Order: sequence, then C-alpha cells, then structure tokens
Amino acid sequence: MRLTWWPVLAALLSIVSASAFAEERLVSDQQEYREAVAKLEPGDVVVLANGIWEDFEIVFEGKGTESRPITLTAQDKGKVVISGQSNLQLAGEYLVVSGLVFKNGYTPTDAVISFRKGKSAFANHSRVTETVIDGFSNPERFETDYWVGIYGKHNRFDHNHLEGKGNKGVLLAVRMNTPESQENHHRIDHNYFGPRSTLGSNGGETLRIGTSHHSLTDSFTRVENNYFDRCDGEVEIISVKAGKNQVRGNVFFESRGTLTLRHGNDNVVEDNIFFGNGVDHTGGIRVINKRQTIRNNYLEGLTGYRFGGGLVVMNGVPDSPINRYHQVDGALIENNSLVNVEHIQLAAGSDSERSAVPINSAFKANLIYSENGRDTFTLYDDVSGIEFAGNVLNEVKDPQLATGFESQSVKMKRGKNGLLYPTSKALANVGAKRDLAVLDKSDTGVSWYPKNDSRIRFRTGKTIDVEAAPGALKSAVARAEAGDVLRLAAGEYLVGKSILVDKPVSLIAKGKVEIDFERTTLFEIADGGSLELSGLTISGASAPDNVGNSVIRSSRYSMLVNYQIRIENSQFIDLDVNRHFNIVNVSKSTMADSITILNSSFSDVSGAILKLDKEYDDFGIYNAEYVEIRNSSFTNVQGAIADLYRGGTDESTFGPHFLLSGSEVRNVGKGSKNKQASSVYLHGVQVTNISDNNFVDSAPIKLFHTVGEPVSRVTGNTFAATPPPEVLELNSDKENTAMIEDNIVK
Repeated sequence: MRLTWWPVLAALLSIVSASAFAEERLVSDQQEYREAVAKLEPGDVVVLANGIWEDFEIVFEGKGTESRPITLTAQDKGKVVISGQSNLQLAGEYLVVSGLVFKNGYTPTDAVISFRKGKSAFANHSRVTETVIDGFSNPERFETDYWVGIYGKHNRFDHNHLEGKGNKGVLLAVRMNTPESQENHHRIDHNYFGPRSTLGSNGGETLRIGTSHHSLTDSFTRVENNYFDRCDGEVEIISVKAGKNQVRGNVFFESRGTLTLRHGNDNVVEDNIFFGNGVDHTGGIRVINKRQTIRNNYLEGLTGYRFGGGLVVMNGVPDSPINRYHQVDGALIENNSLVNVEHIQLAAGSDSERSAVPINSAFKANLIYSENGRDTFTLYDDVSGIEFAGNVLNEVKDPQLATGFESQSVKMKRGKNGLLYPTSKALANVGAKRDLAVLDKSDTGVSWYPKNDSRIRFRTGKTIDVEAAPGALKSAVARAEAGDVLRLAAGEYLVGKSILVDKPVSLIAKGKVEIDFERTTLFEIADGGSLELSGLTISGASAPDNVGNSVIRSSRYSMLVNYQIRIENSQFIDLDVNRHFNIVNVSKSTMADSITILNSSFSDVSGAILKLDKEYDDFGIYNAEYVEIRNSSFTNVQGAIADLYRGGTDESTFGPHFLLSGSEVRNVGKGSKNKQASSVYLHGVQVTNISDNNFVDSAPIKLFHTVGEPVSRVTGNTFAATPPPEVLELNSDKENTAMIEDNIVK
C-alpha cells in the first residue's frame, strides 16, 4: 500500500512546495522589473505599479505551466499606462499579460505587442487579455508597423480594446513565416476593434491571418466573438491568407470593406453579423480560393460594390501565381440572409487576366431580401459552375438568376435578437437561423475603458463670442475646445499670424465679417484639427507677395488624424497677389475625410480652389476621401476648381470621391501656370459626379481612369465656350465606363 500511495504523496508535496515558492512581486521601475523577470518561476506574478511607464520596452520571458502560468499584470487595471517609445515582447511558455494601457506613444520596432523576442524566441500557450492600445501610432503616417503580431502556437488574444491606428500597417497580424508559427491554433476572441479612419492606401487592414507567401499552409486560427466598430482602414477589414481558419460570431458595425478570403483554402465563415446601416462602402464577404464555407451569416444595409460588395465571388487567374487570385473551386454558400444589401457580385474582377470562373460551387437556401424588389446580382462572367438551389428573392421581376431562386412576396419581422426574418413558416429553413446570437459591444474589450464615438463633429461644444480686435481671433481659436463655435462679431479682422487649428472648431459670422491676413496662410490644420467657416468674407489683399500662398493648409508634417473642412455661405476674394494662391493646399502624408463647399463664391484666384495632388508617388495614396461642392460660383480662377490625384493601380481603397453640382464656373482653369490646363482635374478618382453646372469660357474637365471600375458621371451641364469633358483610360484597353450625357455644348 505504501508503494501505491507514494507517487500521489510525492506529487502533492511537489505542488505544495512549488506553491510555497510562487511569488507576487510589485515593481516600481524598469530596473526592478528586469530583476523580477530574471528570477521567474511557474506561478509567479509580476505587478507593475500604477503610473506612467515611459520608453519601456518590455521583455516578458519565462516558462510557466498550464496549471501555473507566469503573469504580468497591472496594480490596478487601466492605471498602468505604457507611453513613449515602448512595446511588449513575450517569449516562452504559458505566459499571461493583462491590464495594461498603451497610449501616447508608439513602438520603436515592428510591433507594439509581439508574441516573440527577436526572430526565433516565440511565445506558446500564452495569452494577452484586458489590455488597451489606443492611438499608439508612429507619427509618420506611412511608416509601417503592427499593433499586435501573433507568432508561435496555441496563443490567445482576448477581451482587448484596440482603436485609432493612424499609421500604415495591419492592426493585428497572425504571422506564419516560420514552421514554429504554422498550424498554430491561435484564438482571437471578444476583442473590441474600435474605429480606424480611412488610410487612403493599401495596408489598412484590421486583422490579417498569414501572407500570400505562406497561404497554402494551414493556420487553424479561430477569430470569434469580436466587435469591429467602424473599421474603415481599407477594403479588407479581415484578410485571410492561410487555410483552415474559422471566423464566426463576430459583429461588423458600419465598417467599410469586407471580410476577405484572399488566399488559402478550407476556411469557414459562419454566424457573423454585418450591420451597414446604409453607410457608404459597407461590405460583407469576399470569396476566393478552394473549399470555402460561408454559412448562416446575416448581412443588412450594406452599400458596397465591386470588391467591397455585400457578397462577392471572384474570378481567378488560370494557374495563378501564389500572390494573385486563385480560382474559386468548391465554395459552399448556404443559409445566409442578405437584407437590403445593394450588391451581390459573381465572377467579379473578370478581365483578360482574371478569366477563371467559379467552379464546383453551391449557392443554397439563401434569403435575398430587398425592400424595393431590385435584383441585386451583378454577373461579370459565366456562373454555370455555381449550383443554385432553394434560394428566395423578394418579388424580383425577371431576375437574372431564375433557376434555383424563387421570387415571392416576403414579409419580414424582427426577432428577439433584433434581426429580420420572414414571417412565413414555409421559409423557416431559408436564410440565417432564428437563434443566431448577436454579440453586444459591451461584451467585448474591457469594462474599465470607454468605447467612445471618435468621429469628428462640429458645433458640439460651447459658443464663444469674439470681438473684431487685434489678435482676438487667433487667441479665441487657441483657447477653444473640441466642437466649440466661435461667433464672430461684425467687423474687419486683420490677422497678423497664422492660426493653428488643432481641434474641430467652427467660425460663424454674426453680421458682416471680413477677414484679411498678412501671412502665407490664414489657417494651418494640425493633427486633430478640423475647420468650419460660415458666413465669412476672406480676402487675400494683404497677403505677402509670395508664390504659393493659401487660405487653409494642412500641416507640413505627416498627420495621423484625418481632418474635415466645411465652408458654407462664404466669399473669397482678391487671392491673386502672386502665382499659385490656393484656397486649400495640402501636404504629403495628410488625409481629409471630407472637404465640403456649399453656397460660397470665389473670385480672382491665381491658384486652385482645392490643391489635393501631393501623393505623386503612384502608390495608390491620395489626400482627400470625399470632396463635395454644391451651389457655388467660381470666377477668374487661374487654376482648377479641384486638382485631385490618386496614382497607381492598387485596388485596396474606396476613394477618392468628387461631387460638383449646381455651380457657376466662369473663366476657370485657363491660367498659364495651370499645367493640367483644366477647370477640374481628377486623376484616379473612383466616384465622380459632375452635374447641373454652368461652365463659361473655361478649360475642360479632365478625368483619368487608373484602376478598377470607376463610377464617373458628367450629366446635365452646360459648356459655353468651353471644350467638352475629356476621359482617358490609362491602364485598360476597355471602353471607358464614364457616363457623359445630357450636356449642352455651345
């Protein structure tokens, strides 16, 4: 009997002995931390004292066990802030990190949090949880880094809060570039992926698994129960580039782009919810490669099209290189609900290269409901390789796809989970399941860090009255807080110093207000700034005799935060003291979410109204997402109304977008220094609408199509002593898709 009990007794003594030596140590500085980590044993806990830890490159290395992990945590969750040039590297076994906040800084290496040290010391069976990364971005917009790089195997990243990545680079990447990180079985769950602004470039993914180089290798990563809140970086929100992953139970809220199965085979996408709420470019799921399963997903109110559509099945490249588009083969798309989804695209991307149509695939028991009965399908090529069966449409007349679809009147009602379902019991097995769980935002991330609405908004603060006194305007802007309204008393304002705008602020006239300025620019928008002007008259008569003046310019340095400019009911005069006097002039590596001009007039301008052409490297980068001009007049403008440039052939962005409507254009674009010799110059713009304008004695509109299928409409305009619009396809031998009609040329 003693021999029988001895192994058990020995094990118990071992556990008791190990427990006695486990240590929890509170450390207050980096030296104490390094001393503690050097002595780590299974079960130990290192506690960082509350406060700001600046320029702290944390190396957390040790070997715990499954029952006795080694832990790094905060004294109080959320009260340990890692700032400056800092990062975290994990290496070893069974490590746990929790409770930290990375804020007010950036990583000096390629990642903020990395599940490896150096190139070969990986973390396995380790976990990062309840940790925040907020705006921890490299100050150079196009300097690339990750926020989280997951290496090794069997790691978990959960209940974390990440928002506000402003520089280029994937937010969270599962890295598979060594055998030690392949077939990894990671779990990424219950994270809050907060707003990420439009990058205006490739490299703005929120989450990526693998890369094209290792895409035929399996990852076995689970991405489940995460909340993607307005993740707008680029057209791929999630980019799957490996095999045998599961993406399930996630919510995509007003996020522009798609969950893209870009490379790799045998992935499963199921039980996900997509709420577009009619927001521009909100998309769903894009399918490429072999044996992908798309099942029981709910998609509602999505407006995206082409590669950003609600559901997109791509064409492939025959015998495709590993980094291009593999043919869709064996896809199963079943029991999904697409409710008021504007675009379902099949054989998308069909061209002379992408000619391999989908094969051996099935599209079954899906519900396609459109309130207006519109046929939402676009077929770009032969889709006979897709078997359609048991699908239901809502009263589509003469649908393109008749076999395998029943068109009938479908009545819908919201279920207890807030999703729309058919009221007919006969349709109980069509579309998403009735018990589909909808993840709540509050069940993701951490409870102790706010999930704020970070969108820029004007007129949300207090109203401040400003008198027409020397220096008063500059002083008022400096004292204002985000969202404040400066109400300018009637009078003349002579501004002797440029005004820095580093928060959203509105300048509103109370009576007749004229602003004259004596510097090369009146307003400079810095990171975090946005500007609204209403009811003002702005004169350049006192500006210096200098080439390249401007009324508004963006920072001359790289900007991480996208800005907005809004001009309404205002007048701009006498901006011709020297050449190239622009209304708005931007710098490289800056991005405007929107520039809006309403009911305003511009006369005697020696430059352009909007000079948005600084990304000339042809990398698919640009300076403004939305440009909108309505009901305004332009007289004696030597440059263009807009010079908007997006070069290159990359297909990862949404814009730029340009609208000019209801405006009067007289003697515009004919200056000898206007190299483009145009009244409107749009290069690589993806969405153009120029309608109901009157052009008199002006240079022509010039449109250059560079990539994708741009939507260009020039309709209902009058061109008097003005050449008709010019459209040129730079990278396609197809006839251009521009709609130029109902215009009058005199």
